Amino acid sequence: MKLTHAPLRVSIGAFFLNSGLSKRSLEGQAAEAMHGMAVGAVPQLRQLDPARFAKLLSRSEIALGAALLTPFAPSFLVGLGLTAFGAGLMQLYLKTPGLREPRSLKPTQAGVPIAKDVWLVGAGLTLVLDSLTHRRLRS
Repeated sequence: MKLTHAPLRVSIGAFFLNSGLSKRSLEGQAAEAMHGMAVGAVPQLRQLDPARFAKLLSRSEIALGAALLTPFAPSFLVGLGLTAFGAGLMQLYLKTPGLREPRSLKPTQAGVPIAKDVWLVGAGLTLVLDSLTHRRLRS
């Protein structure tokens, strides 16, 4: 890991690790609500039971957080993971009714907590592009 990636990776990694750990015991209505929102954005997720979805989401966040915090995990790969996770959240934002003002990308009050996650896409792409640029310069 490049030293310049450390602040980004540590701050986001700690956030993801905490988020994943807090979802480990998600059950019942909370799991159903989270699953319902996800199904609205990605209908294929309907095939998963809400409790199973919550466990998979928790494990995914824990794995991504741990990878970001692990110095020897390549920034290129953790950047791809972060970009994919952020893109999934952006899909949720764009497809869930009530999160955006009509015919606009501007978030409603309810949409702000998800719209702000666009930074995950930016951070992931920064790690990927910096890794690609760094490789090209060394060649």
